[in-house]
Formats: sequence, C-alpha cells, structure tokens
Amino acid sequence: MSGLTIQNVIKRYGEVQVMHGVDLDIGDGEFCVFVGPSGCGKSTLLRMIAGLEEITEGSVHIGDRDVTRLDPAARGVAMVFQTYALYPHMTVKENMGFGLKMNGHPKAEIDEKVAEATRILKLEEYLSRKPAALSGGQRQRVSIGRAIVRGPEVFLFDEPLSNLDAELRVEMRVEIARLHKEIGATMIYVTHDQVEAMTLADKIVVLRKGRIEQVGAPLELYRNPDNKFVAGFIGSPAMNFLDGAVKGGQVEVPGLKTSVSMDVSLPSDGTQVSIGLRPEHLGIDAAGDTHTVEMTEALGGVSYAYLMSDTGEKIIVEERGDDRSSEGARVGLTLDLPRAMLFDANSEARIR
Repeated sequence: MSGLTIQNVIKRYGEVQVMHGVDLDIGDGEFCVFVGPSGCGKSTLLRMIAGLEEITEGSVHIGDRDVTRLDPAARGVAMVFQTYALYPHMTVKENMGFGLKMNGHPKAEIDEKVAEATRILKLEEYLSRKPAALSGGQRQRVSIGRAIVRGPEVFLFDEPLSNLDAELRVEMRVEIARLHKEIGATMIYVTHDQVEAMTLADKIVVLRKGRIEQVGAPLELYRNPDNKFVAGFIGSPAMNFLDGAVKGGQVEVPGLKTSVSMDVSLPSDGTQVSIGLRPEHLGIDAAGDTHTVEMTEALGGVSYAYLMSDTGEKIIVEERGDDRSSEGARVGLTLDLPRAMLFDANSEARIR
C-alpha cells in the first residue's frame, strides 16, 4: 500500500478554472474523506487522482511514483462508483474476477483473490447469483469486491452509498469501516454527507469552490474550525450563527437583546461578527422572551427545538430530558459562552 501526494493541482475547462492549486498529503493506510457542497470539486479531484480527468497543472504521486500522466490502469488505483456498474449477465464471482481475467491472470490466482474478497465481504452465499437477484447493498459489496481483487495501492470511492436507503447506508458504512481496518489500505472517499465523513474518516478534507478550506481529523474540525464555512458544514444539525457587532470590548447581539463578553482578541469597535454555537451549547430559558418556538423535532432521547428570533434568525437548540419546548411558546436562550466561536462577518475567518 502507498500514500498519496497532490501538489498544486489546477483544473481548467477551457477558460473556466474549477480547481485552484490544491495541495494535499494522504498518509499510507489513511482513510481520507472529501466533503463539501455540490460543485465544490470533490468528485473532480477524485477523478483526477484516478486518471479519468486530465490535470491541467500540478502533479499526483502515489507512493514514490509520479502518476500525473499515466493511464488509469497503470496508476495502481481501484474505483468504486455511485452506480454499481456490474455486468448483468455475469454471476457475482464472474463480475469480481472479470478485470483480472481480461488482464490475463491465471485462473487459480483469480479464484484465490475472489475467494479472499468474498470472505472479507461475506458474499459466499451469493457467488452464483446475478446482480438482478441481489439487493442494493449486496451489489455495492460486489462492486467493492471487484476493487479488492485488483490489489490496488489506493481505493477510491465516489459517493458509493448515495443510491441506498437509510438503513442500508448505515449498514454499508459499518462494512466499509470494517474493510479498512481489515486490509489497511489507503482509501479516499467522496461524499456530500458530513455524517458519513465524521464516522468513517481518519482525515477530512473540506472543499469549497475548488479550494481546500481545512484539513483535519473529524473531531478537530468539529471543535476547532478555521472559518464559518467549515463550522457550519461540519456537524448535524449545523452550527447556529448569531449576528453581532463589537462595541466597547463586548459583542452586541441584537437577536438576544444583550451584549456578551468573549475570551478572544476582539477587533475594533463597529466590526460586524457572527457568534457560532452548536445546538448542544445552547439552552432554553423558559422565562425569556427573545425567540418563538416554531417546531420541536422529537427523536427519542434527544429533541431539537427550532426557534425564530425577533430579528429573523433561525436557531436550533438541543434538548434532553422529559421537559420539551412547546410549539408557539415564547422563550429566551442561554449560551455556553466558553464553547462559543467568533467569526468575522465579511471574511468569515475565525477570530481567536
């Protein structure tokens, strides 16, 4: 297995530049997840690593090899797509071994590698079935098995769970995490679902408009985002933001009808800022009168109250215990200020 290095990668389609000097190191055996909104460039970057998209400028190294201009088959990567791309007329065993067969590998070697992939993915009882007789999750496992038998240096996953229902997505997340632990391969995984990213990744790469916003371990990005975009994208439900302005060494927050002190180096008076607080760092003050409860989402052990401030800001508050907010009630907010984050309203950079 090998790590991967991306150096100053740029992608243009004619006059339109979609990737802007991406630099990234992925260690040997790491599970790296690319996340970001639609159009951020995560699938384009993955396809450039695979060799399915030409790199305009920059380079990609897998281990010690510069693979920038190599054909996909020569790069030592295997890709698992959103669509299963299985041959409908072939059995599971034939689908998994077809690539090796086309490259002239001996039958005994193909059988051995297919058997090992089958064991890892627990597909023994399905080997003689054709794709039409499999569930969506089983088809995706076959697709992953086809990648495993090639013995690649790097596995590439392009939103592999998008076509599955919610229950199967959870099941397959566990399967992929287990697979990574068992074979220890370098894996790069693209998803728009930050829950998948948080649960699977050793390292998350947050992309926006063809640029890397931040790279780090899941909890590092959750607890210590560099900017408002990362803070709002990582976490479910998303972080809440309260508009404010610096005044007299405090932050004046119109939505709370008060000013608060924050343990950061505040910019000059008049600077527009945003205070970021996650739903679990806010509480309901039943005696307050700054927000209206629009809806309560009860999920069993936890609920989320959706509030609207008098200034039009939407706020989500996590509630636990038996007492839950009532729709239409007027309430206030309590803030766990030591957990609050401050961002510049214009640049969106974190103020520390």
